[in-house]
Amino acid sequence: MWLRPPARRGRDAPPLSRERIVEEAVALLDAEGADRLTMRRLAERLGTGSTTLYWHVRTKDDVLDLALDAIFAEVGIPSGSGRGWRADITALIGGWRAVLLRHPWSAALLSRPMLGPNVLARSEFLYATLLEAGVTGPRLTAAAYGLSNYVIGSGLMQATWPADTGQDVRGAAREHLRDNRKRYPALAAHGPLVVEGDWDTGFALALTWLLDGIQAGITEAGGAGGSGSGDGTEGVTRA
Repeated sequence: MWLRPPARRGRDAPPLSRERIVEEAVALLDAEGADRLTMRRLAERLGTGSTTLYWHVRTKDDVLDLALDAIFAEVGIPSGSGRGWRADITALIGGWRAVLLRHPWSAALLSRPMLGPNVLARSEFLYATLLEAGVTGPRLTAAAYGLSNYVIGSGLMQATWPADTGQDVRGAAREHLRDNRKRYPALAAHGPLVVEGDWDTGFALALTWLLDGIQAGITEAGGAGGSGSGDGTEGVTRA
């Protein structure tokens, strides 16, 4: 919907704003997920008819695009306080992850066109920060994609992980790997396939490895800004 001109509203358009529609759509998505969102159900929550919604949005897909962009407004854009590019990117990625977990429906929809103003503002910050750090050319796209895909993938996994995956399932998984250690020696020794422990710690450690790789690329290319401060995990563990 971001590539179409905004719909024109006539003088007799009902007194319902697009902002109110999006607010209620996000509430519905948070409560019941994307599969339960229909124009009819959204209209019922708003106390109006489906026809009224079409004064403001054309389709359910428009609603999803608007809802996705609306939640990205919750991702804080770092102020550039001089802590270094790693800290700024860590804060951005940590905020993005927190939003995905607050709105579990969102990660599965991020294959949609992401051209809303809130998404673009945060993508602009990510690219600009990497450029300032000295990441250029194909490495710029690779770094931005790597960070984005990591937070989306990890957010999707955590948001959809069965809540009832308990010790019995983890124990069965470990036993299965032990029984098949000749076929899967690395997994048997260093698994598990079933997540255990602290999601935040695992996320922060993997993000640090990604940033270390970007840092190494900057150093190899002789780019400026390769002396980022800290290990870049501060903002993630608080997400």
